[in-house]
Amino acid sequence: MSFGIYAIGFAIVIGGLIYGAYLLHVPAHWIAVGAVVLLGIGILKGVTTTRQKDPAG
Repeated sequence: MSFGIYAIGFAIVIGGLIYGAYLLHVPAHWIAVGAVVLLGIGILKGVTTTRQKDPAG
């Protein structure tokens, strides 16, 4: 799976969580903090998932 597809999917998940938090009247600064944390987790997870394995030897 390519990193771009993974990033788009994770962005959709983050967008959904942001919208849900907005509907629950979570303060905007906490929504921003959560989005930044999820973005960092998404980048780390995407890189480790889509990284090509180094050839042995």
